Amino acid sequence: MTHRRAVLLMVVVTLMWSIAGVVSRQLEAARSFEVTFWRSTFNSLGLVVLLAWLRGPAPLMRSLREGGRTLWLSGLCWSVMFTAFMVAITLTTVANVLVTMAMAPLLTALIARLVLGHRLPTRTWGAIVVAGAGIAWMYAGEVRGADAQQVLGTLVAAAVPLASATNWSLIQANRDAKADMLPAVLIGAVLSALITWPLSLPFAASAHDLGLLALLGVVQLAIPCLMAVACARVLSAPEIALLALLEVIFGVAWAWLGAGEAPSSSVLVGGALVLGALAANEAVALRRAPAPLTDTP
Repeated sequence: MTHRRAVLLMVVVTLMWSIAGVVSRQLEAARSFEVTFWRSTFNSLGLVVLLAWLRGPAPLMRSLREGGRTLWLSGLCWSVMFTAFMVAITLTTVANVLVTMAMAPLLTALIARLVLGHRLPTRTWGAIVVAGAGIAWMYAGEVRGADAQQVLGTLVAAAVPLASATNWSLIQANRDAKADMLPAVLIGAVLSALITWPLSLPFAASAHDLGLLALLGVVQLAIPCLMAVACARVLSAPEIALLALLEVIFGVAWAWLGAGEAPSSSVLVGGALVLGALAANEAVALRRAPAPLTDTP
């Protein structure tokens, strides 16, 4: 996969991720932990089918047995991301959750620099600074005047960028070992379902809800998460985190158009700064794209 194709694929990934907020607002009866349980369950089922098709049943089981500590740590990170995101969505607005998640590039760059010793190009640092300013602008506007539930939702959402930054750095550190990190997504989905199962009882989801949650589990999670792990074999951890900021823009737009959650002026201005920083960084990167890398099965 070339750098250009990896960037384009990550844009598609963020578009698929971004539908979570607007779809969750169409649920009839499912709430809080039950939403997370069913989404993670359908995610697990979808991943079993996809990974068995990509790897075969026997290689998949071998990867799970022999993946080592890094694979399971990555799976734990995925489980935190899956669980915290949906719980936060049920407590506060889509914009609040996505704005909080936009801290991921800053945290990823910090972890990559301190733990992996990465020397980031000047353009990436510049993009992070500008994106950080946009995030701060959005965050200040969204949190001001929020009630206790919204504040709790924002705090829960903060676990997502922290786990995300740790996860991308783990995958980045393991890239040279050429280990199969795709099963980590399955581990995360199963852990998330197991953790939220007892907290979801008694179930209240309608057939309509289950259909939407199946859509979230497979289309919004299983497929794009596998695509994102594939992109991580080509793109650096900070670059992936920067591209993932597109989910903020797409997600706020979907919630506005499909659920009537109109973003405030602070979200619009801050989002413009984030998008501009991302576009400038990727424009420079594409002009300096390295030779194609060969991906391994």
